Amino acid sequence: MKKRLLFWGGLFLLLFLAGCSVTTREVAPDEKVIYDEGYHFSDKKAIVDDMVHSLLSNHPLVRATGRPVLIVYGIANRTSEHISTSGISDDIRQTLVQSGRVRMINETQRKNIEAETSYQYGGNVAAETRIQKAKQVGASYMLTGTLRSIRKKEEPQFRLTKHTLQYYSLNMELTDIESGLIEWADSTEVIREASKPFIGW
Repeated sequence: MKKRLLFWGGLFLLLFLAGCSVTTREVAPDEKVIYDEGYHFSDKKAIVDDMVHSLLSNHPLVRATGRPVLIVYGIANRTSEHISTSGISDDIRQTLVQSGRVRMINETQRKNIEAETSYQYGGNVAAETRIQKAKQVGASYMLTGTLRSIRKKEEPQFRLTKHTLQYYSLNMELTDIESGLIEWADSTEVIREASKPFIGW
């Protein structure tokens, strides 16, 4: 009897420890890894690709001569989740720069540019190597956006599983800074349904 208890106890402990072990694997940047109905890193790539393609394929940028100068003023997070919308705007900025179709103002580094300019004119830098003041380029267009979400749960009823529907929408606008007119606007969506058992982890 004691041996049997020891056997089953040892087996349970072994299974418990095996279940608690941690495994890792490499995940490709474009691979979709989805654990629940919430926002995932793969969603960011999809919405960035949609927005940049639309922006470059429509007026005013599709007919622009030269390389218009844009500035990104961020994406407001109107969801109930902690989503880094700065990561979305950073990727949009990077993709636009890599397209070679536009030029982007580096608004995140303005304070550092100002500090470096002040240092160069503080007496420690040779006059012939100092940058010239008032040479920065002004932006013609301002890119802004809003990320929203809606979460719908299935009405309570006797079922073995419960369903949740999660909806994300990214709306973006390109505004002509001189006129204040919206010259381009578009949106992209991510809709995901999750099915979970009432009992389980």
